[in-house]
Amino acid sequence: MTQGDSLAVEIRAVPNLPEVGIGDDIAALLLEQVSGVEWADGSRGLLPGDVVVITSKIISKAEGRVVTADDRDAVIASETVRVVASRSVGPGRPVTRIVETTHGLILAAAGVDASNTDVGTLVLLPEDPDRSAVRIRESIAAFTGCNVGIIVTDTMGRPWRLGLMDMAIGAAGVEVLEDLRGRRDGHGHELTVTVTAVADEIASAAELVTTKLSGAPIAVVRGLSRHVLPPTVHGPGASAIVRPAEDDLFGLGTAEAMSRGRREAIAARRTVRDFTEDSVDRVRITDAIDQALTAPAPHHSQPFRFVLLESSDTRDRLLDAMARRWADDLRQFDGLTDEAISTRLERGDVLRRAPAIVLPFVDLSVAHEYPDGARRTAERDMFVVAGGAAVENLLIALAADGLGSAWISSTIFCPEVVADVLGLPPTWIPLGAIAIGSPLEPPAPRESRSGDSSVHIR
Repeated sequence: MTQGDSLAVEIRAVPNLPEVGIGDDIAALLLEQVSGVEWADGSRGLLPGDVVVITSKIISKAEGRVVTADDRDAVIASETVRVVASRSVGPGRPVTRIVETTHGLILAAAGVDASNTDVGTLVLLPEDPDRSAVRIRESIAAFTGCNVGIIVTDTMGRPWRLGLMDMAIGAAGVEVLEDLRGRRDGHGHELTVTVTAVADEIASAAELVTTKLSGAPIAVVRGLSRHVLPPTVHGPGASAIVRPAEDDLFGLGTAEAMSRGRREAIAARRTVRDFTEDSVDRVRITDAIDQALTAPAPHHSQPFRFVLLESSDTRDRLLDAMARRWADDLRQFDGLTDEAISTRLERGDVLRRAPAIVLPFVDLSVAHEYPDGARRTAERDMFVVAGGAAVENLLIALAADGLGSAWISSTIFCPEVVADVLGLPPTWIPLGAIAIGSPLEPPAPRESRSGDSSVHIR
């Protein structure tokens, strides 16, 4: 059985490596000591097909990526493209920051490390770990003629998992990903999603012998020559393991996700009048109403009320009664002809076509009683304004859930008709009707708006 076919893997730490300084040749230091590595078969040193796993810190030291700095946060910021998440565990304790580095890696503290280095200094990640791996591989080949793979590692946490482990941040001459899709398992099932992160597996396995306290920053892995590329092929490097942003379901961090989500939901809120015939799950509507209820309200009250018109009979009775009232008013006060009235009423047909309708109200029963008319009017206006905030919350929540909506003012013009048909208390003040459904077509992009003409400074 050849080495490449072997099911056994051996891992050995390279002993007695000296402290690495600026300008040191990592390949030369390795080759000086690798003869001290004894394998199970009694052989020593490197063989073609071995994989050399190197902790990134010694590469950083050799490349001069060590800085003297009192302000670690400033150094982290210099290595950061964006902050994904941050958390302080208590007063006086340092803030933990998960960031995206200039390499595209998501790491705590941008990989800036104060361990295993002189007091007052910080070690940064290599500028280009893949390129560093190529240089070391080429040097080993030049010295020995031996074709090996190189993996450069750094320590990372994993989402949803406790504990740290080494992963590959640089690679040369190694198959970093093994695509098993299309192959069949032992039961004949075709694999459809399995792509194995070979380089990360090798990195974490090597850490079992190097460890953080062993003082052995290099290990050699034998038995995986099937993953070592031909001498002239370095491969895509460990950068190929970084998931593209467009494929990352969790690419946004906590604060960033909430902030961007709010902005996108607000921008997505458009008036939608044409819907598909798909019904809307009641839970989606009630979830949006839950968000509406977070709007500010006077006197620490909860005056918001919502009626979900699920009965088609009730919907028809309400819309027919309102249509008759509108027609009478348009005829009496506006002098419109029957044809003009019919055209005007067609605007409200969206309420007949929509898969769902919600009627928002504010309940003035919790309002304060004032003896004078001015304060009574102001009190009512205050509640109506609060109701508008609740309506906007509802519209944005619906948009964030991918639903379209159209706010129609209709019920405001005939409150007594609404109260009579639905049997509502006279203290419920209607705030229109909201048609809800899945948009028939994506809304057109909104024109950019600036507050310059709307903001007046005094």
